[in-house]
Amino acid sequence: MNIGFVVNDIKTEQAGYATIFLAQRMHNLGHQVYLIGVGDLAYYPDGFMGATATQAEPNHKYKTPATYIEAIHSDKARKVRITAPELDVLMLRNDPSSEPEGRAWAQNAGLIFGQLALRHGVIVLNDPTSLSDAVNKMYFQHFPEAVRPRTLITRDKNEIKEFYNEQQNSIILKPLQGSGGSGVFMVKKDDATNLNQIVEAISRDGYVIAQEYLPEAVHGDVRLIVVNGEALQYKGKYCAMRRVNSKNDIRSNIHAGGTAQPAKVDQTMLDLVELVRPKLIQDGMFLVGLDIVGNKLMEINVFSPGGIPFASQLEGVDFSEPVIAALERKVHYKTTYGAQIDNKTVAMI
Repeated sequence: MNIGFVVNDIKTEQAGYATIFLAQRMHNLGHQVYLIGVGDLAYYPDGFMGATATQAEPNHKYKTPATYIEAIHSDKARKVRITAPELDVLMLRNDPSSEPEGRAWAQNAGLIFGQLALRHGVIVLNDPTSLSDAVNKMYFQHFPEAVRPRTLITRDKNEIKEFYNEQQNSIILKPLQGSGGSGVFMVKKDDATNLNQIVEAISRDGYVIAQEYLPEAVHGDVRLIVVNGEALQYKGKYCAMRRVNSKNDIRSNIHAGGTAQPAKVDQTMLDLVELVRPKLIQDGMFLVGLDIVGNKLMEINVFSPGGIPFASQLEGVDFSEPVIAALERKVHYKTTYGAQIDNKTVAMI
């Protein structure tokens, strides 16, 4: 299988990232793995989408993701020009909201080039036509109200104050666009001293999400990985972890200082998966991360969900194996059926 992973920037990829975890495992299995930064993508005069990709030594096996990414970052890494017809799968693992200032051109690049790759029969995951609708947290509002906390999205300070006064507890304020826990604030009940300043700071860059605070969040949240619309399970264990926020920080994101602990996946969580499953299938969202607090979802990460390496370590199970097996099946189906089945269908079978 020839597979390309599109990331924000190869230079910033780290050993602990799920993308590198999957890439290293697939490389060791003998698959041709190409890492592609969004700035490496191109459209060539012959009508093909392609890229100048980076590849580790094909005949060498790497013991860990750390040694693999070290090889990718080294001068010995191979730079290879590839075009879409040479790929079986293109995985879009770049997060538009993580692009730094000055790289606005990169935010939609993966989606645009991913859509071009579809024309050549490449399996593109997650489906790029649906991902284009998910470039900010508004995508979450398309899922059933039963799975979401009570939410207001606006730039109007008075509407946010009114929402705050209606709540029986604290509220969470965060930007509509963003990831990794960036710009997340809690306004405590009966202490709105900084409400105006927080709203002004967030609204400078766009819309503000005001959300009810779920008391269970004091124990962190659970990141549950969903593949093909189902909770990822392997050898009797679920690919999940509890992310516990550090002291005096409401954010439980690992990149924001949270720590990973084993998670007990209960029926309430599995019921949430069932509720979002039809929409994920409809949109061709093959690999997704659900952030669960109590009986609600806080977020659905469809761009670059992390947690697979942490969950594998915590549970003593290599969750890359069922993910890779699912990709191999998709290539088999696509080879068998060709253009008879569309990308969204292949993404979820």
